[in-house]
Amino acid sequence: MLFAPPVGTAPVLSVTALNQAVARMLERSFPLTWVSGEISNFTKAASGHWYFTLKDDGAQVRSVMFKGRAQHAGFIPREGDKVEVRALVTLYAPRGDYQLNVEAIRRAGAGNLYEAFLRLKEKLNAEGLFNPESKRPIPQFVRCIGVVTSLQAAALRDILTTLARRAPHVRVVIYPTPVQGEGAAEKIARAIHTASARNECDVLLVCRGGGSIEDLWSFNDEGVARAIAAAAMPVISGVGHETDVTIADFTADLRAPTPTAAAEMAAIPRNDWLSFLASHAADMTRAVRRQLGETGQTLDWLTRRLVSPATTINHERLKLQSLQTRLMHATTIPLRQSRYTLLHLRTRLSTQLPDTRRSKTVLLDQSRRLGSALLNQNKQGRVALSALNSQLELLNPQRTLERGYAIVTNAKGAVLRTPKELLPRQIVTIQLAEGSAKVGIDSVQPTFD
Repeated sequence: MLFAPPVGTAPVLSVTALNQAVARMLERSFPLTWVSGEISNFTKAASGHWYFTLKDDGAQVRSVMFKGRAQHAGFIPREGDKVEVRALVTLYAPRGDYQLNVEAIRRAGAGNLYEAFLRLKEKLNAEGLFNPESKRPIPQFVRCIGVVTSLQAAALRDILTTLARRAPHVRVVIYPTPVQGEGAAEKIARAIHTASARNECDVLLVCRGGGSIEDLWSFNDEGVARAIAAAAMPVISGVGHETDVTIADFTADLRAPTPTAAAEMAAIPRNDWLSFLASHAADMTRAVRRQLGETGQTLDWLTRRLVSPATTINHERLKLQSLQTRLMHATTIPLRQSRYTLLHLRTRLSTQLPDTRRSKTVLLDQSRRLGSALLNQNKQGRVALSALNSQLELLNPQRTLERGYAIVTNAKGAVLRTPKELLPRQIVTIQLAEGSAKVGIDSVQPTFD
């Protein structure tokens, strides 16, 4: 049997309805807001959700950050961390617990620092300090490694232990500097500049252990970034844990997730080098042995082909003697035959030659008679020639001219012999014994016998 509530009384709510109503009221009254506090009772569930308590000196509140938001947090909170969360105030209805649904989380005080980090990152990136093409390769074989860190840092012990184990042959030079606190950034940059100026290392490690963003802030300094970029040798940064990222990581030639990893990246283990060298030594030994074997086979083959020089000389001497004998036969026999032939021809020629002694006597007599006849004929010719020369001398016109006579010729060269051939005003040439002269005729007077 059911009883209706009295008229005018308030409705009765179930616990579920009440909790849901309170949750809606809280969500409407407190939109997304930033809340700061300290992490306590942190638990990462198998589902990926984070459950923790956010507290301060006077109060605490349960908080949850679901997997979809937690995976973008950038770090995993630890017990005692001071953080700031952007959360929605709500109520977990099944238990009636008031809680914060966290949308984003950051380290306390990291808001302004993170903005400064982003501004500096954008500035240096625009200048090309993060350009992958400018990154220098880490030398494969290093003889000296420089370390910029604090002497009291646990990171230094990790680095030295790792290098002693992996590469005890590598010399380590430490450039001590504070890695946090006031003025640490300037001192870190100064230590990097010192290492670069001394230029005694093949690679430089800039390291420190993990910490909050404030602890690592010295490595977000512009001076440190520019010192790394200007270093004379490649730089490996190993700052914080794997989730920590600083400006130094972007500027360095290689980023290591931890200082120990930086030491591992800087030097290849000695055992690896020894194995590498042993492998190459074995390859070279096999190659040399194979080459020696092949060379030995070639030498044996050449040895079998090689003949003693004395044997070769004797063989060549026999060939020479054979050729000498053949040459003698080839020259002596034809010469002997030619001699016999010549003697035979001489004999035949002597029998065929006529007796020329009488002919020689006759020829000699005829030569004497011919000589006498020619001599007489020559003498007679000289006498006749002399007579003719005398007659010619008497008939020589020059001799007549020398006796006072002259030869008259007209302009055409014709000799004039009679006065009739002479004409008044005529030019004639008179040839005398010692020259000639041109004479003009004024008048011609005929002569009468």
